[in-house]
Amino acid sequence: MVGMAAVAWWPAFTLGAWGDIFFDDILGLWAASTAAFVFVLVERRPVGGRLARALVLLLPTVWLVLNFTISGETTDLAVALVDLAALAAVLLGIPFTLWVLVRVVWPDFASQTRRRTKWLIAGVVLGIALASFVLGLHQAHFLTCEDFAISGNSEPHGCTPDPSPDPSPVE
Repeated sequence: MVGMAAVAWWPAFTLGAWGDIFFDDILGLWAASTAAFVFVLVERRPVGGRLARALVLLLPTVWLVLNFTISGETTDLAVALVDLAALAAVLLGIPFTLWVLVRVVWPDFASQTRRRTKWLIAGVVLGIALASFVLGLHQAHFLTCEDFAISGNSEPHGCTPDPSPDPSPVE
């Protein structure tokens, strides 16, 4: 649960603060989902369940392929398809990839964990993601533009300038 929340907070915050999920988050998701995809293909389970999970794990790859194949001079429909694939990759890909990775690292998780505990974990991670999104929307209340600049991030629209006055040179 802690690891899942740690992974989910930053994309949710950036969506709130900048109105976008950064490419490095999507490419990180792509890397994890591709590794999980390979694992799902070679695991010893019935083929039907594996193929369904493998297809969901391919969502970030579909987004990446669409970005390579659709040029900047395409129709609005093509751009909408890329945006839809990106949204699906994030909204479905992140939680599903995390779930598969938990099952890879802890194979007995599904059988040894009560349903109530699984729902608690999902609720906490979703709650952290939603809270992070809201924090991103309201970042101007507790962060300054300088906080973003010092961390190496661009300043989001509406950030609060640093309240401390610049020291004036002594004449």
